Amino acid sequence: MRGYSLRHLVAGVAVAGGVVLSISASSALASELVYTPTSPSFGGSPLNSSHLFGLANAQNEYKAKADAAAARQTATSMSDRFIQMLQTRLYSSLASQVSEAIFGENAQDQGRIKFDDQEVSWVNTGTEVRLLVTDQKTGQISEIIIPTITQ
Repeated sequence: MRGYSLRHLVAGVAVAGGVVLSISASSALASELVYTPTSPSFGGSPLNSSHLFGLANAQNEYKAKADAAAARQTATSMSDRFIQMLQTRLYSSLASQVSEAIFGENAQDQGRIKFDDQEVSWVNTGTEVRLLVTDQKTGQISEIIIPTITQ
């Protein structure tokens, strides 16, 4: 043998044998990969049923509300729609009159307007306007404070 000693040859065979042995040993330790889902939405476990049932109920409630709203709208007759629109326009006109009395050219410092079972009273303090909307049937009072803009 030219330039190689027996010692080098034995060392090379030992290294090659070690590599082969380590490759074969690692494949003997390997096993099949098994995926187990961790998200309850993927199912597979009987313990996930309550989570999936909750999701289904949430979707069913949303659909039921949408169906009920659609049914109400289709159940409304043309005359009912006209009455609703007319009532909305009248309340809008009334709100414009109240707004004009409070903030218009001839604004009043205080006042009271009563319509149906509602009463709107206001006081302009100079820095703010205090509105009280009172429901005469229930006695419920809503207070609205509007800051005034001075020039």
